Amino acid sequence: MFKARFNPITWYRENVPCMQACPVHTDSGRYVQLIAEGRFEESFLIARSSNPLASVCGRICAAPCEDACRRGWIDDSVTIRPLKRFVTEQFGAESARPESYRTLLQIEDPPAEADPDPGCSRAWHLSRLSSASSARAETKRKVAIVGAGPAGLGCAHDLALMGYDVTVFEALPEVGGMLRYGIPEYRLPRGVIDREAAIIERLGVTYRTNTPLTADYNFQTLREEGFEAFFISIGASRGRDLNIPGVDKDGVIKAVDYLLNLNRGYRVDLGDSVVVIGGGSVALDAARTAVREFYNPMEEIEMSAEAVVGQPAMDAARGALRSGASKVHVISLEALEEMPASRTIQGKEELREALEEGIELHPAWGPRAILGDERVTGVEFVRCKRVFDEDGRFSPEFDESDTMTLDVDSVVLAIGQQPDFDFLSASDGVDLHPSGTVKIDPETLATSAPGVYAGGDAAFGPRIAIEAVANGKTAAQSIHAFLGGGEQVRNLQVQITRIPSADYTMPRGYEKIEREAAPTTDVDRRTGIAEVEHAMTEESARAQAERCLVCHVDTIYDPELCVLCNRCADVCPEKCLTFVPIEQVEMPAEQREAALAQYDHDPAGVLTVLLKDDATCIRCGLCAERCPTEAMTMERFNFVESLRS
Repeated sequence: MFKARFNPITWYRENVPCMQACPVHTDSGRYVQLIAEGRFEESFLIARSSNPLASVCGRICAAPCEDACRRGWIDDSVTIRPLKRFVTEQFGAESARPESYRTLLQIEDPPAEADPDPGCSRAWHLSRLSSASSARAETKRKVAIVGAGPAGLGCAHDLALMGYDVTVFEALPEVGGMLRYGIPEYRLPRGVIDREAAIIERLGVTYRTNTPLTADYNFQTLREEGFEAFFISIGASRGRDLNIPGVDKDGVIKAVDYLLNLNRGYRVDLGDSVVVIGGGSVALDAARTAVREFYNPMEEIEMSAEAVVGQPAMDAARGALRSGASKVHVISLEALEEMPASRTIQGKEELREALEEGIELHPAWGPRAILGDERVTGVEFVRCKRVFDEDGRFSPEFDESDTMTLDVDSVVLAIGQQPDFDFLSASDGVDLHPSGTVKIDPETLATSAPGVYAGGDAAFGPRIAIEAVANGKTAAQSIHAFLGGGEQVRNLQVQITRIPSADYTMPRGYEKIEREAAPTTDVDRRTGIAEVEHAMTEESARAQAERCLVCHVDTIYDPELCVLCNRCADVCPEKCLTFVPIEQVEMPAEQREAALAQYDHDPAGVLTVLLKDDATCIRCGLCAERCPTEAMTMERFNFVESLRS
C-alpha cells in the first residue's frame, strides 16, 4: 500500500522549506534564484525586506534555512547564508550603496511588470510596515526598548517604520548587545553592526547607551517621561555555574564574561593551557578566541606604520602580536554527534574551523573537579556514557572507572547563560519563570504587566540572532495593536503562474554542482580580529545559487487531460512519479470520497492515481516537457501576506 494525501493550497507555501524555517520568513529561495540570474540588487531587496539585520546575518546567522533546504535531502544544502553576504556586500549597510533598502519603502506592492516572480512576502515587509504609519495619529506615541541587541533592534526598526517615537536603552557603551559583546570580531566585524544600527537610527530611533535600568531608574520613571509601551530585550549576559569542587578557584571564568571583557577592550590572560567546558557555539567562540593572538589593532597599526618604512602597516602589526594560549581544549558532555554545535550545518562548519586552528576536542567527558590550591592547575574529568534518559530528559550517566586529568592554567565555563533582571521590582508586575526568564504570551510576547512585552534571550533564554530579530518584529506588531493601531488581520493572496514548458529551464548540470563553503583565511594567518570568512566571488556565488531546486515551482497534474501514457514517470530521473490503482492507496477517507465524486469512472473499472514523492523531486521539468497533452505543468506559487487593522 502507498500512503498519500491531497495538499491544501497553503501546503505550497509550506513546501518552500528554507522560507518556512527562517524565523522572519525571508524568501531565501527567491533571493538565491535571483543571484543565479545575475539580478543582485533585486536579490538583496528580498533578503532585506523582512530582516533589518541582513548584513549581520550574512556573516553569523545560524541559518536554519540551510538545515531545512530541500537540496540537503538529496546531497548537500545550498550555501544560503554566504549568498546573503554576497549581495549585502554590494547593496547592504556595509556597502557603498547602504541606502538601497529605501526602494522597499516607496511602494506597498511591487508592480507585476517589475518582476513577474517577486517572491513570497510576509506582513512585516518593509513597505507594509511603513504604510501603516499613514493610518496613525499625527502625535507620535513613545515606546521604550530595554536592550539594544538583535531583538531590540528588530523591534525598534519596525516600530519606527510604523511611525512611533522609539528610544532604545542600552546599559553598555555601544549598541549591538550580544552581537557586539558576545560574538568575536573575527566572525562579525564591528563596523557591520555600526552600519546596521546607524540605518535604524536614521529611521528616527534614539539610542541611549550607558543607560541601564536600575531600581531607581525603572519602568515607573520611564512612564513619567511619557513612554506608554515597553519591550524587554536584554541578552543572556549572566553565565551559569558548575556545581563541582574547585569552581571558585582563581583561573575559572565564565565564557560570557571572558568574551564580554575582551570585546570591551580589556586584556584577559588565560595562560598557556586552557580548557573550555561546553559543546555549543559559545564554547567554540571562547575556544577560538583563546587560541588567537590578541592586540589593540589601532595601537599596533600606528606603532608599525611609524617604525617600518615601505611595509604595509597590518603586516607589520601581525609580526608584533602577542601569542594566545598554546593549548586549548574543548570538553563536551555530549558525544560528537550530539554536541549542540554538531546539530546544524553552520555549527559543523564552525567546529571544522576550530579543529583547523588546533583546538583539541574531547567529546563525552564531564568535569568532576577543578584541581589546585588557590589557583587552577588542572581539571579531572569522567567519561559520560549518556546525557539524556529514555524520555529525552537531561540525566547524565557516567563511567566512574574511566577518568582523565588535564593540566591547565584556566577554565572557561560555557554551560549556559541567563538574563540579569536585577532592575525589575515587584511593583513592575513582570513575572519570571523559575528558570529566570520572563513569563510571556507565546503569541503576542505580552508579559504579566500591561503594555510590557519581552522577547529574545529575556523571554526564551539564549536564542540565535535571527530568532531574536523575529521576536522583536512580533513585539512591534503587538505594541502597535496595544497603542491603538488595532488588531492586525492577516490577509493571504496566492499568485499562481503557469510556466510554458518551452520557457522552463534549469541551469545545465545543476544537479551535479557540489556545495562550496565560503572562502576563509588560511589557518596560519588567522590572528587577532582578522575576519576568517570572506565573501564569495560572483562566479562561485552564481554557481552555488544554481544548485537551488526552486521549491516555489511545483508540478501540477490535471487528470482530466491525462491519457495514462506513463511518459512522465518514465522520464523522471529521480523516479518520484508512479501510477497505481486507487485501491493500492491509503489516504484520508474524506479525500478519497471527494476524489471518487469528482471524476466520472466506471465502478467496475480501475481508477488510476498518480503519486508524487515531492521530497525527491529536483524540479527538472522533464515530466511537463514530455507530456503530450499538457496534463503535467510547471507552476510557480507566490504568497503575499498583508496586515489590515
